[in-house]
Amino acid sequence: MFGSFNCLFYLITYGLVGLSCQLKIMFSKEESRALRQEFWTSFGKSFPRKWLLYNTKIKGVAFKFHFDTTSALIALDLEDDLENRINCWEKLVALKSILRNDYLPDAIYEEEFYLENGKELSRIYISIPQKVSIHNKNTWRAVMEFFNTNMILFESFFEEYRDIIKVS
Repeated sequence: MFGSFNCLFYLITYGLVGLSCQLKIMFSKEESRALRQEFWTSFGKSFPRKWLLYNTKIKGVAFKFHFDTTSALIALDLEDDLENRINCWEKLVALKSILRNDYLPDAIYEEEFYLENGKELSRIYISIPQKVSIHNKNTWRAVMEFFNTNMILFESFFEEYRDIIKVS
């Protein structure tokens, strides 16, 4: 595939330096995997903290970090059986104004969210507003700070209202 050097050589060879165009650099699966691993290792070292993630103590409720080649977001996913998911979702909807007013004003609620594999879940998430890519190290710092700041707020909300959210 193309590495940074090959792309630069191509641009210089064909006189495209200075043109206002976007070049999509392709990475092999191995290069992409290495970049992803490097990002998550760097994030862990830059912001050492024990995140809740799957340890919410509520079955089927988990926090997620997501960063790919087009976006970055944090999410609270409800993945349990439909009945428990609906019960938990109703409680989170009742807390929507508190979450948005006191913690995350840009939180997006999606009762029916489909993952790439077709799995349906309910999700509350917030995504970074600027264009980012896990393949672009120049965007990593902004994503790390976004993750840290917003996940702390999201977890604070969750800790405060866990007993209300918990399905009986």
